[in-house]
Amino acid sequence: MTGSPVAERLRWAVELLDPDPSDRLLEVGCGPGVAVSLLCERLSGGTIVGLDRSRPMIARATRRNRGHVDAGRAAFRALALAEADFGDERFDEAFAVNVRLFRSDAAREADVLRRALAPDGALYLVQHHPSAERTRAVTDELATALARHGFTVRDLVTRGAGPTTMTCVVAG
Repeated sequence: MTGSPVAERLRWAVELLDPDPSDRLLEVGCGPGVAVSLLCERLSGGTIVGLDRSRPMIARATRRNRGHVDAGRAAFRALALAEADFGDERFDEAFAVNVRLFRSDAAREADVLRRALAPDGALYLVQHHPSAERTRAVTDELATALARHGFTVRDLVTRGAGPTTMTCVVAG
């Protein structure tokens, strides 16, 4: 891969998700909406909701994805995962890239994700930090937290080596 580390990990996350055109997706910690842009290009009947606790980031993401929002493919919400209530809405895949979930309100975050995922849904947690050791340590923390909160870790995917090491915990 070439480009910035942020662009590389977002492209890799999109590759891992590999959504069907009609999938319903959730991104936790969407920031300025770059991954949403990449994923919307793959959706024809599907949708994506971007969640971020930062109102300025949600405003940037909405501006970046105005066409997708207007077409009904993308929506954004400014709130923390622990505060989210998706009602009856279910997602085929949920993901987060370099977001440290399950730290401050772990039980509530896990509950929100469990209820938001469709019965066969999958959660992808991608990590990429300046060192392979840090990336692996955070990945191990997330895998442990997922298991502690009732998720089944289905896979652990690693790409690259050294400072380019990226990992993804896939759970359901």
